[in-house]
Amino acid sequence: MLEFLKNKRILVIVAHPDDELLGCGATMHKLINEQDCSIRAVILGEGITSRSDNRDVKKWKTELKKHRSNIHAAASKIGYESIGIYDFPDNRFDTVALLDIVKVVEKEKATLQPELVFTHHGGDLNIDHQRTFEAVMTACRPMTNEKVMGIFTFETPSGTEWRASSDPKHFIPNLFIEISEENLNAKINGMELYEYEKRPYPHPRSPEALKILAQRYGVMMGGNLYEAFQLIRLNVK
Repeated sequence: MLEFLKNKRILVIVAHPDDELLGCGATMHKLINEQDCSIRAVILGEGITSRSDNRDVKKWKTELKKHRSNIHAAASKIGYESIGIYDFPDNRFDTVALLDIVKVVEKEKATLQPELVFTHHGGDLNIDHQRTFEAVMTACRPMTNEKVMGIFTFETPSGTEWRASSDPKHFIPNLFIEISEENLNAKINGMELYEYEKRPYPHPRSPEALKILAQRYGVMMGGNLYEAFQLIRLNVK
């Protein structure tokens, strides 16, 4: 089944540093090492400044520099070919014109010419995740000569599952990709390099919780470890 992904150019577009691991890190590690995929991760937001009442980039200068260093260290665990880092305001994407985010996605698309795009579930509780999804869908409209064949969304632990149980926008996966212990460990080891994002159990971003989530999907699929996705669109010609 994964043969259709072989040698593909893939763009992973996320809102925050660590989302590129939490959402699909194990699968990307698998595709890079087993299917010879070329994958670029694009991180739209700076990921730090919402931790104070007002956005003050100067106040968080040291942490932002460390965060960027963590991004590259974590990416090396997955094997991403390249990383794009932007500085949209953390947890304040709704204060930015959607078009400004779309323009960044379009620029990244024009550079890589990806065949597949992976991004956030559009129903996440986190506003930055929602806006990222909207920007991707806008930038990847299925017009004549559009190069993107497929769009896939993923859940982001501590962002997807916290939506109200009665809300109709829950993540409902329809694509499950089997991963190995090596793939999962690459994801977990990368997360542990994020000094400001890693958390102890029972937080959803803890190593134990990430393994439990992969095992849960394994139980659902009659296997061992899986990551889950929602297929949004696949253009097969």
